[in-house]
Formats: sequence, C-alpha cells, structure tokens
Amino acid sequence: MTRYINIIKLFWSTALAAELEYRLNFAIATLSSLGNLSGSLFGLFLFYRTGYTFHGWNWSEALLVLGIFTLLQGFSATFLAPNLNRIVEHVQEGTLDFVLLKPVSSQFWLSSRTISPWGFPEIVFSVILIGFAGTRLRLTAIDYLTSAFPLLFGMVSLYSIWFILGATSIWFVKIYNVTEVLRGLIEAGRFPIVAYPAAYRFFFTFVVPVAFLTTVPAEAMLDRANPIWILGSGILALGLFFASSIFWRFALRFYTSASS
Repeated sequence: MTRYINIIKLFWSTALAAELEYRLNFAIATLSSLGNLSGSLFGLFLFYRTGYTFHGWNWSEALLVLGIFTLLQGFSATFLAPNLNRIVEHVQEGTLDFVLLKPVSSQFWLSSRTISPWGFPEIVFSVILIGFAGTRLRLTAIDYLTSAFPLLFGMVSLYSIWFILGATSIWFVKIYNVTEVLRGLIEAGRFPIVAYPAAYRFFFTFVVPVAFLTTVPAEAMLDRANPIWILGSGILALGLFFASSIFWRFALRFYTSASS
C-alpha cells in the first residue's frame, strides 16, 4: 500500500507541475465552472420561482443535491476524465503495451496516472454551495460526516462504470460517444430523484444508478436516508468495483499487442 501511495504522489506531482505551466487555463476553467453552476442554479430556480417544490424537497434541500452533483462533476473532471478517457488512446496508439509491462497493476496505472487541476474550481464551488445550503438548513458537522460514506460509495460507483466503459475500447475502439452518453445521463443527478416520473426514477436507480450518486448522499446529510439505501449504495459500489477489475482482466484476453 505504501508503494502505491508513493507512486500516486509521484504521478500527481509531475502532472500538476506540467499542467500549471499554463495558468491561464485555470482562470478559464474557473470561469467555465462558474458559468455551468450559474446555469444549473438558474434551471433549478425556474422550478421554484412560482412556489413549486419537488415532493419533500424545499429550495435549500434541492441546493444540497445540486452541490453534491457539482462536487461529483469536479471529481470527474479532476480524476476520472483525464485518466479513463485516455484508455481509448492507449489502445489506438499501442501504448497500452507499455502499461501492461510495468510492475504495477495496469488498472491502477490507467486510473491514477494523471490529475487535472481544471476540476478544482468546481470542487471549491460545490463546497461553498453545500455549506451555504447547510447553513440555511442548520446542518451540523455530524450531518456532513454522515453523508461521507454514501458520497464515497457514489464516487466509487461512478469510477467503476466509467472504467468498464473505457475497457470496452479493446473491442470497440471509438467509444467517446458512449462516455459522453454516460456523462449526459449523470446530468439527471442535479435534481432530486423525485423530480422525475416513476419510470425514469426506476431507470436512474436500478439501470444507471444516478440516485445513489446525489440523492442518497443528500438524504443522508439531511438525516432522513433509509439505512437500506445506504447499505445498498455500499454493496453497489463494491460490486461495481470488483466487476470493473474482473471485466478488465477479461478484456485483456482479447487485447492484441501493437507489436504482435
């Protein structure tokens, strides 16, 4: 474990040093994140401006869901997209050969090789938004800590699904559209799951687990989450993580080396 932690430190320090050479990009990313958040807030405001509320969710509680969604967006932009979107490039260019020859887990290498600071602004804005909503709802430190595990489970689930899709590039090289579809579906998480009709709630819970990404952590923070849903979130995360590892090993059986 210590070895892998040291490897991550080396990976991320070199990646940040390289990325921060273009500091203007950070300012652009900040403005872009602010614009995206403003658009999300405006969309939510359109629902609540006339007194309408999602069933069981007032304005501040809906802001909490949006804050968690923004946090996941920042997590994806910082850690997932820079790494997992490059699996396709490694397969196309044959550089996956060199990854497989390294004396570390190839899944670990592909998942943590780099980091993008351009997702940091979204993480900062999400913390501010969650803190603002939490202040209005009078949440305590215990309330925030209660949601930590469901939120972590959601991140693991999102990573696992994204990695599985990336692994399919061994058969279907150009899968960029598939990952974009996934990101589009996750956009549904900006609203509480009760905002959607029953059929959509079923889809976003049991097919694409959007509900476990944002709504369940928000309910845990509000101290009204059903323990079964939190347990289910943990089981789902562990199941998807092990599934991603098994699927990756299975996919490698069909990988044809660029040098063969």
